[in-house]
Amino acid sequence: MQTKMMVGVLACASALLVATGMPASAQAPAKAPQVTAPAQPAPAATPGTVGSPWQATASPDQGGLVLEPKQVEAVNKVSAYFNALTNLKGSFVQTNAEKKRQRGKFYVKRPGRFRFEYALPSKQVIISDGHILAIQDLDLGNEDATELDNTPFRLLVRKDVDLLRDARIVDAQEADDLLVVTLRDRSPDAPGQIKLFMAKKPTIELKEWVTTDAQGLETRVEVSELNRTEEIDPKLFVRGMLTLKKIQ
Repeated sequence: MQTKMMVGVLACASALLVATGMPASAQAPAKAPQVTAPAQPAPAATPGTVGSPWQATASPDQGGLVLEPKQVEAVNKVSAYFNALTNLKGSFVQTNAEKKRQRGKFYVKRPGRFRFEYALPSKQVIISDGHILAIQDLDLGNEDATELDNTPFRLLVRKDVDLLRDARIVDAQEADDLLVVTLRDRSPDAPGQIKLFMAKKPTIELKEWVTTDAQGLETRVEVSELNRTEEIDPKLFVRGMLTLKKIQ
């Protein structure tokens, strides 16, 4: 099965994406790390406009951005959101690079566990037990798997989420009703990037994310019908009796 599909699905996300134990993690708004101001004064950003660039320069040592205070605040809001999650369930629509759309249900239980069930006619399940992320084909009875720590999802689903500490922030923007943060894992073993879209009204909530793999192919996942209060059965995150096909 294609690695891009595995990366495309969460929280997460999260992805998620997304909230369970990935290595390049993210944490609640603990103390914000020291921020280096841009060398030149930045022009004032146009308030409430996602897409109006805040001036920031590439950080030569980390490959990320030298963030302005407003951007640090935006990233910390995303970290706080994922840190506050214990259970999350809802529906998703996934659109891959070939514009193929698939629907399904997803479940997240922090730290480290999530499950994406694709609606019929697909018989695929993407599941993380907190250590291994696997794509299972229930029709063929096989499984492709990789360590969760080798995916960028670890940034969003680990026990403590601190994106300023653990991610390379590519971009961060905030408008009146939308917060957008693009990030990469610092680990060379987790290529690609995740762009998170968070709705701000009535409260901050995950709206969608776009993953870009090492080949530059994008997968968009839109989520809806979110429920953060209902307890989720831990058995949903137990990998079945499928034979492990390979560890990538």
